[in-house]
Amino acid sequence: QVQLVESGGGLVQAGGSLRLSCAASGRASSGYTMAWFRQAPGKEREFVATINRSGGSTYYADSVKGRFTISRDDAKNMVYLQMNSLKPEDTAVYYCAASQLFGFGGSISRITEAMEAWGKGTLVTVSS
Repeated sequence: QVQLVESGGGLVQAGGSLRLSCAASGRASSGYTMAWFRQAPGKEREFVATINRSGGSTYYADSVKGRFTISRDDAKNMVYLQMNSLKPEDTAVYYCAASQLFGFGGSISRITEAMEAWGKGTLVTVSS
């Protein structure tokens, strides 16, 4: 099983940018569809973005579309989430996740249950 560790969280002002990193170990990251999720205070975990195994396809939640970019570097076993134009509403713990089974031909509504490995999260706080 692949192990995932997130980093890069912190405090940022509204309108600012932050890049999160997810380091994979134990298995090659190239074998997995990768995704980012987040959980805001008092709310349920929600999907943010995903990228396929080749890195050629991405999909984003409407709430972050146009502001966030997911990318991967399988030579380094790394996945990234570039976050621009941050809003206070983006404040959350951000989680990296991986799936060997999920494909983009499947339903995005079922992506959460398809994730097989999860990181422990990194906190992003956006001040107004």
